[in-house]
Amino acid sequence: MRILLTNDDGIFAEGLQVLVQEIKKIAETYVVAPDHEQSATGHAITMHRPLRAEKVRYFHSENVHAWSVNGTPADCVKLGVEALLPTRPDLVVSGINRGANLGTDVIYSGTVSAAIEGTVLGIPAVAVSLTEYDNPRYEYAAQFTARLARQLDEREIPEGLLLNVNVPGCDPGKIKGVAVCPLGIRQYINTFEKRTDPRGRTYYWLAGELVDSDGNEDTDVAAIKNCKISITPIQQNLTNFDLLEKIKGWKIEL
Repeated sequence: MRILLTNDDGIFAEGLQVLVQEIKKIAETYVVAPDHEQSATGHAITMHRPLRAEKVRYFHSENVHAWSVNGTPADCVKLGVEALLPTRPDLVVSGINRGANLGTDVIYSGTVSAAIEGTVLGIPAVAVSLTEYDNPRYEYAAQFTARLARQLDEREIPEGLLLNVNVPGCDPGKIKGVAVCPLGIRQYINTFEKRTDPRGRTYYWLAGELVDSDGNEDTDVAAIKNCKISITPIQQNLTNFDLLEKIKGWKIEL
């Protein structure tokens, strides 16, 4: 099995480095990741400046080929698959992200967008996040991801497979299982703090406070609250098929 790893926290982020140590045990491993943190970049790609990829070396990972790219997470997957890797990977794994990517977070997430880019290119993909931000310990999440990758390799993978995985930050011995579940709702109260720079120009700094508004017990948000690993199959096709026929019935004309 050949696996391409990436992330949005940067090429030397701890979550990615720990993941490399586990994935290299089970697969031919390649890493293409941003040269600096690219959190909340969504699915942005670089079109108006050149992309540069520099080979880097991970300690104790002599057989892992890695590149640092001055672009977004989606850039890294696109460039890795189409230019850097000698052959196409069997799987794209993005992570391990520092902090959760639950519910509507996936819209903004660079981690999830990198995985989406894998499916855009016809490669199954997994985005993995550890919900603990302040004091993350990635070892268990990395081990679980490697086991999941092995299981995927043993199965007939459906076309367009894209899994969003969140591992709770609780003690591994307290994790209660795996929940395959839909996305929940994560809402934020966004506050823009108005400031003035040394030249007297106004600028704004965005801060967001999470509002716990999802009472559904069958979502990824609820799974994490219950100390379960959440796995949500998501898709790149944003068409609302429930409304498609109804809007056709409106007979919109020129």
